[in-house]
Amino acid sequence: MLSHTLEHGVLVITVDRDPGVDGRAALTTHLTNLVDAHQPAPVVIVLADGAAGPAAVSAVLRAHQWCGRLDLLLSVVAHSAPVRRLLESNADSCGPRLVVHARVDTAISTACTAVA
Repeated sequence: MLSHTLEHGVLVITVDRDPGVDGRAALTTHLTNLVDAHQPAPVVIVLADGAAGPAAVSAVLRAHQWCGRLDLLLSVVAHSAPVRRLLESNADSCGPRLVVHARVDTAISTACTAVA
């Protein structure tokens, strides 16, 4: 369902498929556990085309709330413009702003610059 790497000090998590309603809580737990294990690294979550469903979006928004509590930058990459708009309009407004990108390289570069 997901994989992760560290690129230039940024935790990059790729979600390959939408987990469905039944898997949303498990995905949220996996995301927050990875964030906890790699903090204070900024986080980029990449929603692959097969992961752009409502359950994955919900899990990402919950991970954003978690990162906000930890005062960590979270960026999300989604190729779909409607998914990017959905993320932006439903992001928690408390804490660091959710940054949404269309490209992975831009998200990683922005995260590196933000913490420098």
